[in-house]
Amino acid sequence: MAGPLSGLTVVELAGIGPGPFASMLLADLGARVIKVDRSATAQSERPAWPNFDLLARNRETIGVDLKNPEGVEVVLKLVENADVLIEGFRPGVAERLGLGPDDCMARNPGLVYGRMTGWGQEGPRAQMAGHDINYISIAGVLGSIGRVDERPQPPLNLVGDFGGGAMYLIMGILAALWERQSSGKGQVVDAAMVDGAASLMTIFYSLSLSGMAPGRGKGLLDTGAPFYEVYETADGRFLGLGAIEPQFYAELLELMEIDPASMPGQMDMGQWPAMKQRFAEVVKTKTRDEWAAIFATSDACVAPVLDLHEAVEDPHMVARGSFVEVEGFKQPAPAPRFSRTPAAVPVAPAHPGEHTRSVLASLGLSDDEIAELFDKGAVAGR
Repeated sequence: MAGPLSGLTVVELAGIGPGPFASMLLADLGARVIKVDRSATAQSERPAWPNFDLLARNRETIGVDLKNPEGVEVVLKLVENADVLIEGFRPGVAERLGLGPDDCMARNPGLVYGRMTGWGQEGPRAQMAGHDINYISIAGVLGSIGRVDERPQPPLNLVGDFGGGAMYLIMGILAALWERQSSGKGQVVDAAMVDGAASLMTIFYSLSLSGMAPGRGKGLLDTGAPFYEVYETADGRFLGLGAIEPQFYAELLELMEIDPASMPGQMDMGQWPAMKQRFAEVVKTKTRDEWAAIFATSDACVAPVLDLHEAVEDPHMVARGSFVEVEGFKQPAPAPRFSRTPAAVPVAPAHPGEHTRSVLASLGLSDDEIAELFDKGAVAGR
């Protein structure tokens, strides 16, 4: 694979959510990622339908029975030649399988062992089930998102799973790889979604201390401010305003043909509800695309709210190549971008177990040894 992480080898123990996303991002940037899928999901014949799981792109996949000692040995052989392992089991599960940090680092002392959980490896909730909404609830995130006097609004599963989880896991892995250059030693990265989600809230703790985040839906960035809000347009679509700085706010008023003298001061928080009503009335006079044309070249920080299909066709996104087409399916392109070592166009997601034989062969196993592993049920796939 092309990209700045070319030459890095990652073993991914299949999971859901942030682990696969972290692995996808590493693979997008050039790492070789070998995904260890459950043997029960592995396909002995290639299905006629494509794999729609875009998080699984850019991977080799091998089907392994992790309850079979010989299957565990296969994973340990993969680990011997890897730089990173990613697992997302509940605390203690990898150890019971014989694939915990001690087991893996005994084979490869330089291994960076990435652990992705919601609650972390210890603490009163460590063994409890959970999902993004639970983690961001405890971390103080969900209680801060939503409009005044309304229920908190879950922000998809972006903050816990992907922002507080996968991104912090990747940061930890890359930091550990950097440190390994001087020490020669690997280490365990304990990435918990509650920790990452709380870390992402740092600026809002600052705003709270300054009085600019007095409560859900009342602050500067949580729809409390009339100039940082979403408004419905004449055609039932929506416009997003983000004119925080005074010069941008002035331009917003000018292009909306609102006389500044008729408005309270921008930061008069007591007048914000009335100001929101005024903005709502004005925005409702034109369609979304009419407003988009008015603000197309301005610094007023206004943008049309697009759905997934519209985003793919937006002129700016098209000009930047923010989406790519892979085997007929449009999807987000690898990010960020690099001047000397650009990432390649992604490879379509493989079906579980699609590379079992080729991955085993890359470990130096003979055809007879591979056939024996299949016969014993240690591996599955093609």
